[in-house]
Amino acid sequence: MDRVHHEATCSALEPPSHRFTDRIRLSDGRWLYLYGDKRTSGVVVRDGRGLSPLAFSSTLRRDPASDEWVIMAPHRASRTTAQSDGCALCPSTDMLPTEIPVADYDVAVFENRFPALGGTTESGTPDGCGEAEGSMFETAPAAGSCEVVSFSSRHNTSLARLPLSSLRTVIDVWADRTRALNRLSQVQQVVCFENRGAGAGATQSHPHGQIYAYPFVPQRFQLMWDAARRSCGKGLTCLFCRLVAAEELGGQRLVLRTSHWTAFVPFASRWPCEVHLYARRHVPDLQALDEAEAHDLAHALRRVLRCFESVTQEPLPYMAVWIQAPAQSGRDLAHLSLQIFSDRSPGGGIKRPAAGELGAGAFVSEADPEGLARALRALVRE
Repeated sequence: MDRVHHEATCSALEPPSHRFTDRIRLSDGRWLYLYGDKRTSGVVVRDGRGLSPLAFSSTLRRDPASDEWVIMAPHRASRTTAQSDGCALCPSTDMLPTEIPVADYDVAVFENRFPALGGTTESGTPDGCGEAEGSMFETAPAAGSCEVVSFSSRHNTSLARLPLSSLRTVIDVWADRTRALNRLSQVQQVVCFENRGAGAGATQSHPHGQIYAYPFVPQRFQLMWDAARRSCGKGLTCLFCRLVAAEELGGQRLVLRTSHWTAFVPFASRWPCEVHLYARRHVPDLQALDEAEAHDLAHALRRVLRCFESVTQEPLPYMAVWIQAPAQSGRDLAHLSLQIFSDRSPGGGIKRPAAGELGAGAFVSEADPEGLARALRALVRE
């Protein structure tokens, strides 16, 4: 990404004030945002690493055979993995400067140094940005944003082991960044996610997640919004509200239910260990939660994540993805939920998607949804 685009994007991403404490410019021009109770205001903080400006080379290419956008980001092949001399997400010290140039923090958010997405496009969306009129091979700017969210300054912890107050700060950060990124004209879908553990593809062992702001709606999300639209077209109420009500009524796949949240193992589970956490009220995204719902989410989320840490002797590596409303249109169709899944089963097996699943998209599940739900219900505790 060139300097002009980078600085323009940063100014557009100015976060709202809720739980926000400080903003720091890193040595290569990226922004770092700090949230929580620890403040650095009045203290001169400088990133002395002398990093060169970002070398951004991503583009979008539309697959003519499937009509899907693919993000082409060859520069990410050289991205930072675990440092041999320390952690890139721990607070900086005199001996080891890191991505976070402060002595301590609650939650830190910064622009990824190796982003798959970034910059701006005049059209605001990739549509209509082909190389030539009628060309089969269509490209577009990889507009959008990629951010890293460090959940804590403590290295040896996890999202499931944070104090409730800290987990609530993380929830506020997800909501704030969703609000800020949704304001960008080129953004179509904001996705907050976590890859927990090396087995889930995490390249840093420090507890962290990421936020991608896509200039298109990813295919799986589009399938969900299309299904919701068809349901409404039949004169039915919200598809997802009805799903939650049916799982609560049946109960055999229920993991927990609180005043504002319901967690269950999905009826058509694809992964050996999979839980979906839904808001019981019809809300489109995290920024739409009221105070009681956000507070209750911290309790419910921690209980579910601790199940993934205790269902086997070693914590299961997992992936977690927030399903939120698209940024531009169709927000009334969406219903906020979190999908958490692992390719490891409580019995020790590993699910490796085969050619038919990855190539044809026809998933063969080896899960036992009702049995898993019984096992997880036995583990749920405050």
